[in-house]
Amino acid sequence: MTQPELLFTDVEVEGHATDVRVVDGVVDEIGHGLRPLGLDTEVVAGGGGALIPGLHDHHVHLLAMAAAADSIDLEVDTPPWVDRLRATSARNGAWIRLIGHHESRDGVLDRDGLDRLRADVPVKVQHRGGGLWILNSAALDLIPDHPGSEADHGVERDASGRRTGRLWRRDDLVRAASSGSLPSLRDQQAFLRSVGVTGVTDASPDLDHRAIRHLLQELDNGPHHLRLTLMAAAAGADSPGAHVGPVKIALHDHDLPTPEGIAERIQLARGLGRAAAVHCVTRASLVLTLAAFEAMGTVDGDRIEHATVAPPELRSWLSRLGLRVVAQPSLLLLRGDDYLAEVEAHDLPDLIPYAALLAADVRVAPSSDAPYGSPDPWMAMAAARDRLSRSGVRVGTDAGLDPRRILDGYLSASHDPGGRARKVLVGAPADVCLLHVGLEQALAECSVANVRATYVDGQ
Repeated sequence: MTQPELLFTDVEVEGHATDVRVVDGVVDEIGHGLRPLGLDTEVVAGGGGALIPGLHDHHVHLLAMAAAADSIDLEVDTPPWVDRLRATSARNGAWIRLIGHHESRDGVLDRDGLDRLRADVPVKVQHRGGGLWILNSAALDLIPDHPGSEADHGVERDASGRRTGRLWRRDDLVRAASSGSLPSLRDQQAFLRSVGVTGVTDASPDLDHRAIRHLLQELDNGPHHLRLTLMAAAAGADSPGAHVGPVKIALHDHDLPTPEGIAERIQLARGLGRAAAVHCVTRASLVLTLAAFEAMGTVDGDRIEHATVAPPELRSWLSRLGLRVVAQPSLLLLRGDDYLAEVEAHDLPDLIPYAALLAADVRVAPSSDAPYGSPDPWMAMAAARDRLSRSGVRVGTDAGLDPRRILDGYLSASHDPGGRARKVLVGAPADVCLLHVGLEQALAECSVANVRATYVDGQ
């Protein structure tokens, strides 16, 4: 069944006023004075607004985004989260979920501390970086205890061998114990489309086949269809409708492996016929990872997630190895004050050095890391330009970037982050974003309010 024709009139494409015809989800014609071909043609009067390719967010966590919408946020001050936790009603074994934990504000939490606050129902608290869960005893009792086994990896224990309730990079254990039906992604899809995003790369490393099927079904249906790239190791030939990207390798900064250990995990990705994407938020984790890639060799598509601290010598090493970096500029604004207070003084100058990485000939692409960062790409463009924390203090010594450079990264293809920016061209899929204003004004203002409508396959 063919789709109705879609005709954009008086839109700006590559700086020029023109019309764009879409037939069966593909850009069919670009030129002046185009007229509808049939009575069922949908005509969109652009009013001079820019028509650009849809943006791709190269690193998100979709299920966590949905879960965050139904969680107690510890970063919201009123009323105090402890009072909200105690007052929250939970019946029939339902879990209470909290997000945004940070030690400098909330103190170090463990099962005993949570039990003193709430012991009658399972409670799980997620660190704001996404890599640590803290469970109370009622929640921990729902997770099988296998001390010393492979299944125990990432499960923290005290000197006596008792589980502390702190689980590092073990979303799989928490999800298996706490989830019934997986959450709807309808609201998250609608929001992403509203900010101009037409595709996402889900960077969750431990999605099982059930979760993958859920993502595929959710993103392929309804009015807010999105393109999907998967980084979970379980993704493969049985993931129709999604692009399968590199295998995400999550490192635990509290317990970093040796370069040889990282190389073994890279080799597992190679065995799946896939590149590797390694999570590196500290200088130490990046050094170890680069040493592993030095020993293993790199393939096209290998990349570093975050590279939060990347001094000059490591930027040169990244360039020489041909590795890409997927960074999160919005964190300069959202976490900047915390970085300034907590990051080692010798690392502060090299925080999220987007411009310096580009200058070192490293391919860099932006992303949100939502829900741990903002999914608004226009905020990321402004943050990369200004490099100011919420309190207005400049973060790091890296130069601010023209928002167009960040937009170009969002326009790079899911399989080529940091590569050539996509364009609105005849024969290309009609994954496009229509703005209320011309592109120059949109980039000057970096406001999501300038997004008028977003289309995937012309719909």
